[in-house]
Amino acid sequence: MSTYKLLINGKSRTVTVDADTPLLWVLRDHLGLLGTKYSCGMGVCGSCTVLLDGKPVRSCITPIRKVGERRILTIEGLAQDKLHAVQAAWLEEDVPQCGYCQPGQILAAVALLEEIPKPSDEDINRAMSPILCRCGTYQRIRRAIHRAAGEV
Repeated sequence: MSTYKLLINGKSRTVTVDADTPLLWVLRDHLGLLGTKYSCGMGVCGSCTVLLDGKPVRSCITPIRKVGERRILTIEGLAQDKLHAVQAAWLEEDVPQCGYCQPGQILAAVALLEEIPKPSDEDINRAMSPILCRCGTYQRIRRAIHRAAGEV
């Protein structure tokens, strides 16, 4: 067991876990941050996506030892005093159905808009396609990202 000092959603947190513990389980089981979802456990579906220094990563396959002192952003840390523009656009475009993939989708959209403030449909497809939505709300996801691009 090792002790890790993490910067999660702007707050310093300390955990003592095995070095190979996936970030997902540190967030959920050790820190009680349940917004990051477990689904496939193999880094395929993207439901567990969080941002490390602004870049999307699969937390289910990211061992805590590889996180270091990078900034971790989970869905819980996205909204501050009000919803983030992407979250608001998600609601305005009626994106959620089952909602299971939404934390990963939203964080990937935030990262995309940080990199490309006015993305094309192709940019959106490339950034979002690795995160599977079983409900198939892809057209609404694309509209929401375009909407948020005007507000971010």
